[in-house]
This record gives sequence, structure tokens and C-alpha cells, in this order.
Amino acid sequence: MDLEKLLTDRLAPAFATVAGVPVDPVVRRSARADFQSDAALGLARRLGRPPRAIAAEVLDRADLADLCGVAEVSGPGFLNLTVADRALGALVTTLASDARLGVPVVAEPETVVVDYSAPNVAKEMHVGHLRSTVIGDAAARLLHWRGHRVLRANHLGDWGTPFGMLIEHLVDLGEAEATRELSMGDLDSFYKAARVKFDADPAFCERARLRVVALQGGDEATLRLWRLLVEQSERYFLTVYDLLDVTLTDRDFHGESSYNDLLDPVVEDLDRLGLLRESEGAACVFPPGSVGRDGEPLPLIVRKSDGGYGYPATDLAAVRHRTGTLGATRLLYVVGLPQRRHFEMVYAAAAQAGWLAPPARAEHVGFGSILGPDGRMLRSRAGGSVKLVGLLEEAIARATALTRERNPELDEAEAAEVGRAVGIGAVKYADLSSDRHKDYVLDWERMLSLDGNTAPYLQYAYSRIRSIFRRAGVAARPEAGISLAEPAERALAIELVGFGRVVTDVTDSLEFHHLAGYLYRLAAAFSTFYERCPVLRADEPVRESRLVLCDLTARVLGQGLYLLGIRTPEQM
Repeated sequence: MDLEKLLTDRLAPAFATVAGVPVDPVVRRSARADFQSDAALGLARRLGRPPRAIAAEVLDRADLADLCGVAEVSGPGFLNLTVADRALGALVTTLASDARLGVPVVAEPETVVVDYSAPNVAKEMHVGHLRSTVIGDAAARLLHWRGHRVLRANHLGDWGTPFGMLIEHLVDLGEAEATRELSMGDLDSFYKAARVKFDADPAFCERARLRVVALQGGDEATLRLWRLLVEQSERYFLTVYDLLDVTLTDRDFHGESSYNDLLDPVVEDLDRLGLLRESEGAACVFPPGSVGRDGEPLPLIVRKSDGGYGYPATDLAAVRHRTGTLGATRLLYVVGLPQRRHFEMVYAAAAQAGWLAPPARAEHVGFGSILGPDGRMLRSRAGGSVKLVGLLEEAIARATALTRERNPELDEAEAAEVGRAVGIGAVKYADLSSDRHKDYVLDWERMLSLDGNTAPYLQYAYSRIRSIFRRAGVAARPEAGISLAEPAERALAIELVGFGRVVTDVTDSLEFHHLAGYLYRLAAAFSTFYERCPVLRADEPVRESRLVLCDLTARVLGQGLYLLGIRTPEQM
């Protein structure tokens, strides 16, 4: 059902015959026809022939009669290809009867670990956690739908020296008061109060230091207090995930502490393999290709000079566990771009140790920052980090107010439900519709607009289609024949049959702005179709055909938005 693939498969043998070697026809969408191939231009120098002559010979040899209504040489040697209405209609009919909308389950499923979100215990989630959580969840949804075994890994910061001061502050408050304070979700106040005492009171600082020793030594009383901190923080995290409507659960929490017992074996293995070198008292690995600005090799510090372990050791232990114990062959780390060098070094060291050997591979799914209207890092009015809950609640409040204004017939519960779907959807889509490698500006007016490439625009397109079927009290018949007499019908059909190619490509690239862009083009094509092609007032069999096009559009929009983690209200 992938037109680009069908055309590629038909052109490739002809190009190979003409060129004497396999050639990629390079089929892509075109403004001058449905599709275009420019491979003949690239062959001209190699074959010493005019590109138009090459294109003409390819066209003469290619088996396109049943697929293309028009196939012609254009310009300096382009092949312009217009799909026959009958062939396009048959593809749409097949798509309408396919529960998976032309997207196959992968032939060889993998075990994929998606490492994302990763907040710190006893600290509130802020806007800096948004992109990791949203992008990671979209990756998990997409890969699961494609048939992979997906393991979500929420790598909590739940270990290390700060827990000495946090536990001592808990002791000072008393467990009951600390639990009450933490259960209110104001984790930042708890952390800041502990930090103030740590910086100002030498006695408290010493107690905190001793508490860290007790924690790392496995003292049961200290571990019990530590677990209390972790449990209260996890409850708070889950409320945020529920509000954000992501698929992370309590089963996905895998804190740094969970790798503690694996750290010594990691060092022992690295030493046994001859990869450890001492540098200023620390045990280090020097991954190949890792050099600093001065040209000197950069060390990955596995064990610090004081005998403690840092992030590199934990990350190496995680790689070793995920490939060796879990059997994962694709490891995704959804972490900001500033961490790229760190993860490149971890992957290189893990490969040296044999823990990351083909077919296993690790990918840094990096992303940029969220900026304010001034083009700088998004900050609160006080200059601090913007709390994620506050951002999400503001999105919901703004969307709910707009919903009440635009659709006063909805009751309070319905308006609140739509407001939440639209508000959260707007936040997610603003992120996922942007190239994740780049920064983007948080602009409420643009994000919540019903015009342009926004979640509300797509959600409205979906709800408008559903209203057609509610008003008419009918259902589409997928088996109905497809009529494509109008240009707007053809344009919509062309977009619909492209869903499979886009999803397949994004499965590999995890560039979700390509999926978002596709959904926007589909919604725009439907809007044009809806304006120019009456549905319920059309005569049969055109009415049946257009109902199928409407229903299929809604299904593709709904599935595509689901993969992005965005709900589709039935009415707006």
C-alpha cells in the first residue's frame, strides 16, 4: 500500500537494466505530478548519455501500465509519475479494510529499552523533564505498536551524597511531618530546606556525611528512611505522568540504586579485559576517539579516587544489564543534547568491553531546549525553573477556557475533559512537531490555535469527521468502491496511502516531526476535500466513497495522534 515503494519496485529493474548496476530510483512526492524520480540525472555522467535519453529508456522498460495513468519525461531528465485513479482507489479500499492502516508489524521484533524522563528523588519535575518524557513516551508507543518488545526504563536519581542531608532533614522534621510535606508534592521546599541547613550548619553537614556512609554501608534504619523518600517521590512522579498522559508506571522505575550490586562486577570485568587505567587516583577507561579540545584522550571515570562510583559506572552497568540480562538489542537514551559526549564515551567503552556488540546498539535520542518568548531558556518569573505541573495546569486552564468559549453547549464535565485533551495535546504536539535536535519557543497562542500545524487543528479535524457520522447516523462501508473524480479526493487519497511509509521511517529515525508534519498535511487535505466535496448530500455511489474517505482519515489521524501520545476528543 506504500505508493513510493510500489513505484520504486517497478522502476528499479528498469534502471538496473539501463545502468548495468542496481540503482535507487529516488522516488519522491512532486508538485508537478504525484511522484517524481530524478535518478536519471545522477546516471548521466557515469553512462556518458543525456539524462533525458536515460529517463526515456527507463520509462520504456518499466512496468507501469496498471499503476500510472501518466508517466512522462520532464525537464532535464525527471520522470513524472501520476498514479491511475483506478489503482489509487484500489489501494484506498485495501487500506480501509486493514485494521493496521497499511502499517505492518515488524518481521523481526526486537527487545528495545527506552530510557526516558529520569527525574530526581526529592525534587519536583520541571520543564526540563518535559521533552525527555514526551519524546520517550512517543518512542515507546510507536515501537510497541510496530510489534517490538518495549521495556520502559525511568532511571531515577535516587542515590548519592545528597541523600545524606535529605535523610537528616527528614529525621529533624519527624517521619509524620516529613511524609505530610512530601505527600503534598512540594518536593522543592523539602530539598531547599535541607540544602540551607547543609550549607549553614557544620554539625548538620557532618551528620549528613555520616548518614551517606551509613546509607552506602546498608544500614537498615537509614535504608528505611531512604525508601520513604523514594516512595513519596515516586507517588508524586506518577501524578505528573497521569496529568501528562504518558504510559510510564511504577513498574518502570529503575533508580540508580538498582545497579549498586552491579558496579563492582563492572570494574572487575573492565580490569580483567585490560581496559582500566589509573588517572590521578581514579580508575578510568579511555574510549577510542574520545579526546578533549587540547587533543588529549578523555577519561571515562569508572571509579573515583575516593572509591566511590559516578554516572559512568552506573550507565555502564545499565548497558551490561540491558544487553546481557534483558536481551535488548536496541537501547534508546532520550536525554538532552548536552549529554551527547558522555553517552558516546559510555557506548564506546561498553563496545570495547563486549557488552554492546552487534546486533545490539545504543542510540542517543538527543533534543534541544524549550525557550521562552524572549528566545532564552524558559524560566519562571522569579528566574527559576518552571515547574512541570504548573505548566501543564496552565495549558489545561487555557484550553478549557477556549473550549467553553467556542462550544458553550458542552457541560462542565465535558468542557473539562476536552480542555485537558486539548491542553496536554497542545504541549506535546508543540514538542513533537519540532525537530527534536533544535530548540523551540513555548508560545501559548500558537500552540492552542485552531489554525496551522497544531494539535487543536488536528483534533478538530478528527472531531469534525466524527460529527459527520453522528449527524447522519450512518457508518462507512470499507468495502465500498472508491471514486476519485475530484482533485480534492485524489489529493486526500494520496495522503492516506502515505501513512505506512511515514510510520516505518519514523520507527527508525525517531524524528517525530515527520509524523506530525504528515498528520498536518492529511488534515489540511481533508479540510480542502470537506469544503469542495459534499459528503452526505452527494448521490450514490459517490456518497459511500466519500464516507469511506472520511472514516479512513479519522482512523489515520486518531492512530497517528495516539502514537504521539495525544487524545482525540469526539467533539470540540
